[in-house]
Amino acid sequence: MLRVGVAGALGRLGRVACEAVRTAEDLELSAVLVRGDPLADFLASGLDVVVDCTVYPATVAVALGAVDAGIPVVVGATGWTDTEILTLSERAQKAHVGAMLVPNFSLGANLMVRFAEQAAQVFGRGEIIELHHDRKRDAPSGTAKLTARRIAATGAPEPPIHSVRLPGLVAHQEVIFGGIGETLTIRHDSLAHTAYAAGIIAAVRDVRSSSSLVVGFDALLDRMLAR
Repeated sequence: MLRVGVAGALGRLGRVACEAVRTAEDLELSAVLVRGDPLADFLASGLDVVVDCTVYPATVAVALGAVDAGIPVVVGATGWTDTEILTLSERAQKAHVGAMLVPNFSLGANLMVRFAEQAAQVFGRGEIIELHHDRKRDAPSGTAKLTARRIAATGAPEPPIHSVRLPGLVAHQEVIFGGIGETLTIRHDSLAHTAYAAGIIAAVRDVRSSSSLVVGFDALLDRMLAR
């Protein structure tokens, strides 16, 4: 039984993480961290894995604190700078502790990123439209930025990102490619935050097998597709 701690337990993602851990037969929700609680006490509660569902910049302190304490960490918060990601990578590697930085736990959203990467090799030019609820703090979203980086890594031009923040939305993204006489649209819709539960559990079970930082969900997705 893995002892799991959830930081940011009262947020939308944190509540999903707590419920997912509670219902998993091989996991135990052993500690939660909410605003105002001492981080040191949370990290000292005998945890096997930390799930970080806080927001930027608090997420940086939580994740770095976890790896420095020798606890594998799954980070669901976005907004990290390249310098902060590099710092997390270096500290995780130094401590030989697994860390995962996952912009989106939705399995469908991660498949969308992969399909967009494949389409970019055929069409070349594309643009990204990402739509989220009006309470989301960062724009563009972490998923949109990851998609753009993955497209650019194929040699295609990095696509521009258009961000929409409106009440009534949850989390949605379109990647539109244009070719001669045709377009291709790849769209994913998260209709409720419960869509992230399966990905959170998969990441928690997997992170302890690593001794460095993994960005994204690709390795887990590969194993799922290979079954």
